Amino acid sequence: MSRIGKQPIDIPAGVTITVGDKEITVAGPKGQLIVPVQPMTTTKVEGTQVIVTRKDDEPKSRAWHGLQRALINNAVNGVTKGFEKKLEINGVGFRLSGGGQEIEMALGFSHPVKYRAPEGVQLTTNKMEITVSGIDKQKVGQVAAEIRSLKKPEPYKGKGIKYVDETIIRKAGKAGKK
Repeated sequence: MSRIGKQPIDIPAGVTITVGDKEITVAGPKGQLIVPVQPMTTTKVEGTQVIVTRKDDEPKSRAWHGLQRALINNAVNGVTKGFEKKLEINGVGFRLSGGGQEIEMALGFSHPVKYRAPEGVQLTTNKMEITVSGIDKQKVGQVAAEIRSLKKPEPYKGKGIKYVDETIIRKAGKAGKK
């Protein structure tokens, strides 16, 4: 049995879960998310818990079991608390402006770099820090990864865009002649 898949999901107050044939709808105070139903799993709402079981013991069913439970759990957490990732810009002459759905950055290129977030994701700027927030964990992570890929941190001076909790392993520069 899957260690993650067999754990029940507690439904907090204010969250409603509707299980359909092809999708599971999770609605809460922050919004509504839809999780597709995997054909090899069964999802039931029993009281204040959601229980995910698999139909057989095939390897694909075992793989989908934990994933289905994790997707539903992420949807429940998203509509109650939301998700956020923080990015930090390091570099001389690098600038950041904007907020909401669109930000503009000066990253050492000959032109300013503009980034527009998809629907459901908010961008907040504070000096040289970007906060990506939303209710869909996958979208928040994807937007943060796309922003980071605009100027990845380099190993010599650490210039670029990095996650706040990320550690950049530095390399030594030229050794010089002796």
